[in-house]
Amino acid sequence: MNGVRILITGITGFVGSHLAEFALARGVEVIGSLRWRSKTEHIEAIRSRLTLVESDLRDMMSVRTVLEQALPDYIVHLAAQSFVAASWQTPGETFHTNVISQMNLLEAMRQLKSSARFLVIGSSEEYGLVLPTELPIRETNPLRPLSPYAVSKVTQDLMGYQYFKSYNMHIVRARAFNHSGPRRGETFATSNFAKQIAEMEAGLREPVVHVGDLKPTRDFSDVRDIVRGYWTLLERGTPGEVYNLCSGVDWSIERVLAFLIGKSTLPHIEIRQDAARLRPSDVPILRGSREKIETNLGWRGTIPLEQTLTDLLEYWRQRIAARPR
Repeated sequence: MNGVRILITGITGFVGSHLAEFALARGVEVIGSLRWRSKTEHIEAIRSRLTLVESDLRDMMSVRTVLEQALPDYIVHLAAQSFVAASWQTPGETFHTNVISQMNLLEAMRQLKSSARFLVIGSSEEYGLVLPTELPIRETNPLRPLSPYAVSKVTQDLMGYQYFKSYNMHIVRARAFNHSGPRRGETFATSNFAKQIAEMEAGLREPVVHVGDLKPTRDFSDVRDIVRGYWTLLERGTPGEVYNLCSGVDWSIERVLAFLIGKSTLPHIEIRQDAARLRPSDVPILRGSREKIETNLGWRGTIPLEQTLTDLLEYWRQRIAARPR
């Protein structure tokens, strides 16, 4: 794909770094926007092959400058406040970061008459409270967001549709269900559990894992499958349409934890609930249908969750072993 240029906002993050690797492997020129204070550890191995541009996506002139420099064929907007629990403490910041940044990108594209293909990154959290009769969740399900983060994602989603209809821009919308794997931020449950266990194995903490509510169930995919899905949507997704990216199978958070504990080298690990980890409200079950994207575009996940969790635990073991003592 020589000559193709992709702009990835949030390139230093969990998904952004995996997507950058995926694009580079296909011979695509990768430009990444990042904040001046962004940690770059996830992209150090590929940094010399990237073009990095500092930008504040909440500032319109800064966004215009990025687009004028990048001249992208594809844009994937991954920069966001993506931690659901944090959105309860900072709802305004979450909304401003997620919504205004995307609006600035779309407005800059419109003003510059960019013909880039733009992927809106939505979330299964948009569906919110799902009735048992509405499972598995399809793209036609009602949206009943239950957190400030979810509301911000609904706004981004519908904004993408509005710009497509209003200005005939090539915008495709993705609603990715939970995904995990190496480099997942430690604030997210799967990664937090893996980090705690790795620290226990290294003798850095007592063999007690602190948890929130273990009853909700989530539809998990591997991040490497998700970025492959994003690429599929960039290349062949129908403008204006929305697609679920999911496995179609849900695991309880309790089952995820039990699997990780089963992979530990320790003989016993105590589970202790921490009230600070509980949320004001939570989505009890998320299980999606991938029928639309699989039927129309041929995408489906190939990496089992057991492998994803095993790789995640090994990632934390290596990180902790590399810490200076």
